Amino acid sequence: MKRFIGFIKKEFYHIFRDKRSLFILFGMPIAQILLFGFAITNEINNVDIAILDHSKDATTKEIINKIAASKYFSIKQMITREAGIASVFQKGQVKAVLNFEKDFSKNLIKDHKATVQIITDATDPNTANTITNYVNAILQQYQKELNKDITIAYQIVPETRMVYNPELKSVYMFVPGVMTIILMLVSAMMTSISITREKELGTMEILLVSPLKPFQVIIGKVLPYIFLSIINALVIVMLSIFIFNMPVQGSLFLLGLESVLFIISALALGILISTISSTQQTAMMISLMGLMLPVILLSGFIFPISSMPLPLQIISNIIPAKWFIIILKGIMLKGVGLQYIWKETLILLGMTVFFIALSVKKYKIRLE
Repeated sequence: MKRFIGFIKKEFYHIFRDKRSLFILFGMPIAQILLFGFAITNEINNVDIAILDHSKDATTKEIINKIAASKYFSIKQMITREAGIASVFQKGQVKAVLNFEKDFSKNLIKDHKATVQIITDATDPNTANTITNYVNAILQQYQKELNKDITIAYQIVPETRMVYNPELKSVYMFVPGVMTIILMLVSAMMTSISITREKELGTMEILLVSPLKPFQVIIGKVLPYIFLSIINALVIVMLSIFIFNMPVQGSLFLLGLESVLFIISALALGILISTISSTQQTAMMISLMGLMLPVILLSGFIFPISSMPLPLQIISNIIPAKWFIIILKGIMLKGVGLQYIWKETLILLGMTVFFIALSVKKYKIRLE
């Protein structure tokens, strides 16, 4: 037992001695969570737009003032003719143009109908769709104010209420995804590189013939990264709470247990990668390309899985990150307990056992 503890201490010493490893372990999580939290967002603020007002009456000016007063839009310029629309889009000066028809106010009074055309730059479809929705919301609010004294015999008034994320903050979506990516990459990549380094340097054979048993060598390699990954998870949760004001509605204890389960799953996957890698470079490439892209694309982190083709939806079920993101969102945003996420937990546990069993089998074959 003393030899085993001494071996673990040696592993901690090697990790803390390598400054590059320390940067990957602690610098990358902080940089990624800050980058995703502040820079990458689905929300729009101060988007530059242009106005083409053919009418120039009191009604259009009032609408324009309401749009300018909102925090979402900034009126970059006023266009005087139709030909100027293509020009401002080609120059990349604005993201949208509002085109008010001629005699806007007169048509509104006479025909009870007036038209404003919303032209958006759809090179970024998501932003264009968001801009359209925001402008429509402002126009509907203005229309509601105009008709507040008018009684309609039959009227259906939809009332919208957003649950779990009423302000539609994109950081609430990114934090669980970033936490999953970091824990997966740090745990799997660093573990696979650490074990492969011993194989590449020829010291793995020395360790395996030492008084330590083979499983003790593997566990001794893995335990430091479990500890460091838990610290990473704590740092991410603290940053999300104190910097981005992200709520944790559920149990912190359950969140910790689920995080440890996912960390062990990622570490087991890292051990499995080390069985098929002969060099550190190979292990790093497999970890980055084989894990990072599936985690980002097929876990539901950025793109909804329900919108993907059926074959990709099926493949996504074997990605551990998919189930962990569902668990994180359930605990952090919905405040649910184990009774609501037990299926995802069992699937994640099953994957962990499978990775460990496969790794043990591979190493037994190699030892023989």
